Amino acid sequence: MAHHSYEEAKKLVYKGLILLAIITLIEVIVSLFGKGHLGWHEAFYLTWVRYIVGFVIIVLSLYKAYYIVFEFMHMGSETKSLSRTVLLPMLLLIWAIIAFMYEGNYWNNSRSYILEQNMETSERVVPDLPQEGPKEETHHMEESH
Repeated sequence: MAHHSYEEAKKLVYKGLILLAIITLIEVIVSLFGKGHLGWHEAFYLTWVRYIVGFVIIVLSLYKAYYIVFEFMHMGSETKSLSRTVLLPMLLLIWAIIAFMYEGNYWNNSRSYILEQNMETSERVVPDLPQEGPKEETHHMEESH
């Protein structure tokens, strides 16, 4: 690990902050473009544009995460075994997030299906039952022991 003077370290930090700010601005511009706010209003309705925008944002976000971990947290200068010890559990966390999103989508679809079925059941016409005369009230006295 190379040690830097205060001035060199300060320049590296500012360089990193400027790089992260530029990437964040690119993400915002791409997102606004994908939502149709930057001229091409039909872009929001095109599925392939949303997929490309999502992919670009994911790639840029992963690069920012990589840069922060390997430069600001100094993971790039650590041994490979320590880096793997940190990064492998992170992959499990990413897998868990994807699995929970898939499971949540399944439950949301199931809930929507059940609500649709309940609405159909409640909208069915129930045939009118024959009208009965007024019921006589009978009072039963309980025997007391």
